[in-house]
Amino acid sequence: MEATTIRPASAPAPSGSRIVSLDQFRGYTVVGMLFVNFLGNFEALPAIFKHHNSYCSYADTIMPQFFFAVGFAFRLTYLRRLETAGARAAMGAVLRRGLGLILLGFVIYHLDGRTSSWAELQALGLRGFVTTAFQRNLFQTLVHIALASIWCLPVIAAGRAVRVGFLIFSSVLHLGLSSWFYFDWVWNRPGIDGGPLGFLSWTIPLLVGSLAYDTMANGRAGKVARLAGWGVVMMAIGYGISCMGGTLAAPPFVAPSQSVTLWTMSQRSGSLSYLTFASGFSLALYALFVVVCDRDGLQLRMFSVFGRNALAAYILHPLVAGAMKQYMPHDAPAWYVAAGFGIYFWINYLFINYLDRSGLHLRL
Repeated sequence: MEATTIRPASAPAPSGSRIVSLDQFRGYTVVGMLFVNFLGNFEALPAIFKHHNSYCSYADTIMPQFFFAVGFAFRLTYLRRLETAGARAAMGAVLRRGLGLILLGFVIYHLDGRTSSWAELQALGLRGFVTTAFQRNLFQTLVHIALASIWCLPVIAAGRAVRVGFLIFSSVLHLGLSSWFYFDWVWNRPGIDGGPLGFLSWTIPLLVGSLAYDTMANGRAGKVARLAGWGVVMMAIGYGISCMGGTLAAPPFVAPSQSVTLWTMSQRSGSLSYLTFASGFSLALYALFVVVCDRDGLQLRMFSVFGRNALAAYILHPLVAGAMKQYMPHDAPAWYVAAGFGIYFWINYLFINYLDRSGLHLRL
């Protein structure tokens, strides 16, 4: 997750300047990740802050915001590399970064299944290994970022119309495959974050982020209105798609009464309705950060610290949680859960703040 610089609409930015709104937006997203990932399995937490896989809760808005920020920075850095180093070097950097993220994902998430003896491994064979090991665990955030970035590489430097067309193509392809077989496959595994083909729909927030970069860099007035307006339009389209199952769907953030279908907003299946709505939500939320941070000059150091070192926070936070949860039962009272989260959050911030003050930022 690279440092991001652009030329603001009004004047050239000094070398090395950063987009405050994007750092703050990314930092807020990291804080949201810490909140929902640590607290999600406690009974005291309200349902809206948990993953349910059958509707879009607050917890489900977090991961698309990472992709939105990645897409914004991807467009920016790729165009800059094209100008300074040429197409071959720019493409090579993206491919190396993608492979690095996949390798890191393998280390963090691990593969599915296991064997307990050499004879069992021999009996499994290469085909059995391939069909067993790569169905679920590997395909989570970092790997999806890598695959979606590589998938979008041919169009990331293209004009707006080409990227919108590619977004629609990827969405229709994912919907077609889901209707044919993939929804049943990923839902019944059960998959995580859309499974092996999830990168097709995670393309939506990534390319929406690249379009937001264009809006911020085009030098015209009315940036906030365009960001917020298109955010509202996409949220409406996402909800409309969720109603295509034949009945009026429950609105986002409300538990549905209907059974889950491929039209349902579901992070597990990486559904088209979910990622369209969540991309619009990210776009509208980013518009708010542009107002507060870029226009009014307000920012929180906490968001800055986490925003500049989002990858380090992502790697660190499950280790901190693992050190704390042995004595935090899922049915603990709210006061105990809140105290535990406060300690957990402070430890994460302590480490990331130290890295930030030391000038150590983990980027791929």
